[in-house]
Amino acid sequence: MSMIKNVAALSLIAITGMAVAATVPQPPEVAAAAYIIEDAQSGQVLASKGLHDQVEPASLTKLMTAYLSFKALSEGRLKPDQMLTVSDKGWRSEGSRMFLDPKKPASVDDLLKGLIVQSGNDAAVTLAEAIGGSEEGFAQIMNAEAKRLGMTNTHFDNSTGLPGPQHLTSVADLAILANAIIRDYPQYYPIYSLKSFAYNNINQPNRNLLLYRDPSVDGLKTGHTSSAGYNLVASSNRNGRRVISVVVGTESPEARATESSKLLNWALQFFDTPKLYNANESITDVKVYKGKSSTVGVGFLRDAYVSVPQGSAKNLKPVLETVQPVVAPIAKGRVLGTLKLMDGEQVVAEKEVVALADVPEAGWFGRLWDGLVLWVKGLFA
Repeated sequence: MSMIKNVAALSLIAITGMAVAATVPQPPEVAAAAYIIEDAQSGQVLASKGLHDQVEPASLTKLMTAYLSFKALSEGRLKPDQMLTVSDKGWRSEGSRMFLDPKKPASVDDLLKGLIVQSGNDAAVTLAEAIGGSEEGFAQIMNAEAKRLGMTNTHFDNSTGLPGPQHLTSVADLAILANAIIRDYPQYYPIYSLKSFAYNNINQPNRNLLLYRDPSVDGLKTGHTSSAGYNLVASSNRNGRRVISVVVGTESPEARATESSKLLNWALQFFDTPKLYNANESITDVKVYKGKSSTVGVGFLRDAYVSVPQGSAKNLKPVLETVQPVVAPIAKGRVLGTLKLMDGEQVVAEKEVVALADVPEAGWFGRLWDGLVLWVKGLFA
């Protein structure tokens, strides 16, 4: 296999604005053990520190507890009005609570609000036991889901975020999880913007201070233990752009809000994120050997964006490098090359391009003929 550049007949969706030299100020100084700021649409990491270092998530763990609860709701394994009773283990949970009453069942809808807004450990255990049979069983589901999402530096011991010997994650993995919540379950995401929730005659405010200070911030979750420090996953949706920040190991509730705000504002002020291609739009056709079709379109299965320094989008030139030879059978979604976005000689971003359709194998004669063609080509390679 080899990569062949294809620069002919490639064009981007019209990008307006004047072309200017790309100048981006350095990221702000962030007083945190680790952090990431990512553009949610392009998926690009704009700045980071300790990106893959393992850290304690504390109650950021509840992002996965909520994600799996949303999944159970969408698959019909839970219902919003379903009533669940807190177990003795859940009722005795240490740390923050929504103050469940063992004698009074709570709806799944209320439990989710208690989990997300109040960071209730009792709510986390109750949902975990309903989905996984036990908190230990639920932890296994959490780890399987983390693996599926590509959270390669994460291991969960529990549903709450209380410290455990292997209860660790990374800011990169937490950004993956935050993106998944927003992308996969938009119908439940508004819960993260609730500023307070009252249950059992006890009203508790959301601990995410940015919800009260920045109208563009609509989530997501705080976390704290004495060993983890003060953590925050935040997201801002401003002027059609969404960015996600994760800070861990800050010194106070105020610090996690301030440091997160620095990152969100820096990303939104100094970067643009134009759309490159629509979902399932063919960038070009690639030659296919031994297939029922002689070509296959390549592109992206989702809308494709790129984050670049503000004002520099007009400078971008696409260069497509495709794998050669491409031999059937080909499944839709198979990676067939890389699109490089160039600003002069500089590679600004790289994105994998995939087959936009299935290409089954040809009959025996077609396979024989193309095999002969490839053999001849190999003689002169």
